[in-house]
Amino acid sequence: MEYLVVVLVLVGVLVLGTIGLVAPRLRRRPQPPAVPPRVEEEAGPPVSEAGTATGTVTAPPPVVEPEPTVVEPAPAVETPEPTAGRLIRLRTRLSRSQNVFGRGLLGLLARDRLDEDVWEEIEDSLITADVGIDATREIVDRLRERTRVLGTRTPVELRALLAAELVNALDPELDRSLRTAPHDGTPAVALVVGVNGAGKTTTCGKIARVLVADGHSVVLGAADTFRAAAADQLATWAGRVGAEVVRGPEGADPASVAFDAVRRGIDAGVDTVLIDTAGRLQNKIGLMDELGKVKRVVERHGPVDETLLVLDATTGQNGLEQARVFTEVVNVTGVILTKLDGTAKGGIVIAVQRKLGIPVKLVGLGEGPDDLAPFEPVQFVDALLGTEPLDANA
Repeated sequence: MEYLVVVLVLVGVLVLGTIGLVAPRLRRRPQPPAVPPRVEEEAGPPVSEAGTATGTVTAPPPVVEPEPTVVEPAPAVETPEPTAGRLIRLRTRLSRSQNVFGRGLLGLLARDRLDEDVWEEIEDSLITADVGIDATREIVDRLRERTRVLGTRTPVELRALLAAELVNALDPELDRSLRTAPHDGTPAVALVVGVNGAGKTTTCGKIARVLVADGHSVVLGAADTFRAAAADQLATWAGRVGAEVVRGPEGADPASVAFDAVRRGIDAGVDTVLIDTAGRLQNKIGLMDELGKVKRVVERHGPVDETLLVLDATTGQNGLEQARVFTEVVNVTGVILTKLDGTAKGGIVIAVQRKLGIPVKLVGLGEGPDDLAPFEPVQFVDALLGTEPLDANA
């Protein structure tokens, strides 16, 4: 019995000793960190132990003030000066460049004795002025006969005879009017053609001013799609007179643009559709065929009323070959001679009409926007001779 008590005491002592050793360790165990309360906000950038933010912080985009909208004023629409009498107003420009020709002929005719040598000099003067050989011989022969029969000797009489022969050579009975009035409820269509470098697009813009000055409403077709600048240039000209331009992307089919221009003209109810085509060399068969295609496509709307050929007057007799080929392809109805105020020889007007039977309808006498004038034979010869008017009405 005593032995049992001793054992129980020893077991109790061991249990108490074990509890004494374990309890202090349990008291020294670190407490877990407190969990911060949940905050329903967007977390900011992580913060280091030193209290500085870590990671990349994206700054808010700067506030950009909107640029003020600049409204450019619409270009002022100009009112072109009337075309009636325009050639008379521009005659000084023509006489300035041609009066040597006029003075030379009149000086020869005013000589005391008109022998063979003088008549040959007269022929040379006319040929040099690009009148052409056949026309020159006819003019000289008629002058010789009339001076012989009439016995004309005074400078005034001789000038009147020369002027009459030059006017006659220009065939004043030819119809020089522009067929630009609408018909059958559709606008008139005018096709402008020419070689490279003849000033065709500029002339096309000036034609638009001529039409507007004469009271026509106009739509322009920018069918020169090979040069992006051509459409821009045409749009500038059109904007000055309040006309509309139909254009396509660079390299577009010219015939398609021309077709759309006429369709737009029909929809808008304008008087005239003026189509600018690309310049081309008359000896390039492919380009000339393309020009023929443009005309055929346009004619699906109706007939082309005018096909105007722009010729640089300074090219002289070379322009005749150009005119001949274009006539065969698109049936040119009228010629526009540009640069007659420069070094051109005015006789080319006679040569073109005599060779081709095509009337010169407009002449360019300067670089100004209104320096394109309807051609009138009497006033042209008057300026060409550079002296007093032929008659009281000139």
